[in-house]
Amino acid sequence: MKTNKPAQPIKLTPNLLRSLIEEEVKGFGDMEDVEDRAKDAKETDADEFADTLDKHIDYMKALKIEESRLTKRLEKVRKALSEGATKLVRAKVV
Repeated sequence: MKTNKPAQPIKLTPNLLRSLIEEEVKGFGDMEDVEDRAKDAKETDADEFADTLDKHIDYMKALKIEESRLTKRLEKVRKALSEGATKLVRAKVV
């Protein structure tokens, strides 16, 4: 049966903290040398990133233009729907 008593806090001692860290580090596996990883890294120039950013900005501008077109189209569709509904109501009343 469960009780509604809150659990007692555990005092965090240096030894307990050290053992928790050691337990977590065991799950990391073998550590690789930083220099070996640096040799494997691919180097890219900053101008390549600039081109990518330009493409993203252009794409965002194109999306904004498309959004404005779709918004205008949606307004037309909503207007047509409301006019159609009005015509239906008038047709049934008369």
